[in-house]
Amino acid sequence: MKISAKSEYGLIALIDVANHFGSEPIQVRNIANRYNIPERFLEQIMTTLKKAGLVKSIRGANGGYQLAKTPWEITLGDALKALDGDISPMYCVSENNKEQCSNERLCTIKDVWEEIRGCIQKTLSSITLKDMCNKKMEREMKASHMYFI
Repeated sequence: MKISAKSEYGLIALIDVANHFGSEPIQVRNIANRYNIPERFLEQIMTTLKKAGLVKSIRGANGGYQLAKTPWEITLGDALKALDGDISPMYCVSENNKEQCSNERLCTIKDVWEEIRGCIQKTLSSITLKDMCNKKMEREMKASHMYFI
């Protein structure tokens, strides 16, 4: 299972916007430049996140994006579901799978895939954007301390 570039960039952008929570809107151009993300692709991603109710756009010269909820209300699971849909290790245990596998009756590993899917969902729904902002700050503090040693 791999996370798409769309989801990776979307998470990066959401964490960046969350780091500016309570201040001015963040422009896509600035996020794209900070993290070397193609601006047009990021604009599409932000539109998806807006439709999902995770961000809101502010028009005008000083416009941009802000979180539509607080950073502690938005989880990584919310973001990934909005960007890529269901995260599953195998299609047969995906929430979106409507087809029954021809080997389902004899499949001995499907239970394992379901357990893995459950663990992934539980983990992703337990980590908020606020948690990620705190991790970012911790990393930056550690990096700055390394220069003083």
